Amino acid sequence: MIELSGVEKKLGDFALKDISLQLPKGYIMGLIGANGAGKTTLLHIILGLYRADKGDVRIFGCKPDIDEVKVRGEIGWVLAEELFHSGFTLQENAQFYGKYYLNYSRALFEDYCERFGLKPDKKLKEHSKGEKLKFQFAFAMSHQPKLLLLDEPTASFDPEFRAEFLRIITRFVSDGEHSVILATHLTKDLDRIADYIAMLDAGRLIFHLERTQLEDRYRLVAGEEYKIKCLPADQVIAMESGEYGARAFVKYNQRFVYDSELAVSVPNLEDIMFYLLKKEKQPGRW
Repeated sequence: MIELSGVEKKLGDFALKDISLQLPKGYIMGLIGANGAGKTTLLHIILGLYRADKGDVRIFGCKPDIDEVKVRGEIGWVLAEELFHSGFTLQENAQFYGKYYLNYSRALFEDYCERFGLKPDKKLKEHSKGEKLKFQFAFAMSHQPKLLLLDEPTASFDPEFRAEFLRIITRFVSDGEHSVILATHLTKDLDRIADYIAMLDAGRLIFHLERTQLEDRYRLVAGEEYKIKCLPADQVIAMESGEYGARAFVKYNQRFVYDSELAVSVPNLEDIMFYLLKKEKQPGRW
């Protein structure tokens, strides 16, 4: 469904550098990284709002800059930018922009508005940030896209709606014909639903892996400091010491037998992002 090869884009002092990744139909990709890592820029390239300076971008087998109408018509999005008319009501916005989508359904839009607790006859500018994002999501789902691009929406949702949001996108991909890219620096939701994880830092792709592959790549090892320091140096990515012992973030080797007094666990995405970013910022320390 999505294929990027050697994609680069310079915007002022920032640049995406040599981004290559794929996402097949029927899966959810979590796009993680700190603020400013390049997540939004990459989504804009996939959507066709930016044109890559270098590399190849193919969505549904098409190039967004050549087959713009076809590609955009199959993509639903929720972005931080307000691209709709703030003085229009939700319904007026949906009707105005819905005509550009072959499969737009007013009935479906109104159904999602009711489901999300939105009032279609209320002006967009009178809504909170979270409600505006709910509106974007309702509109995206109302034109029945094949691909959803979601840029940091969950941070503005209350816990109840966030759970509903995750249920909807999980069902969205369940038929094997639809896919989702969810960009976020909040990783707990991705631990539950993501099939693939791609991590960006300062415009570079740190990794792009299936979630199960990521679980097999790293471990957290905790215990007495002298025991942690005895771990093979080529396995240790980062280490911290504290009053009650030490903890190391390590490359996992199935053949290596850890000291029985060390606690070994599978890190979650928050741990993985924290330690890899720490390593990137202090490459000579560890």
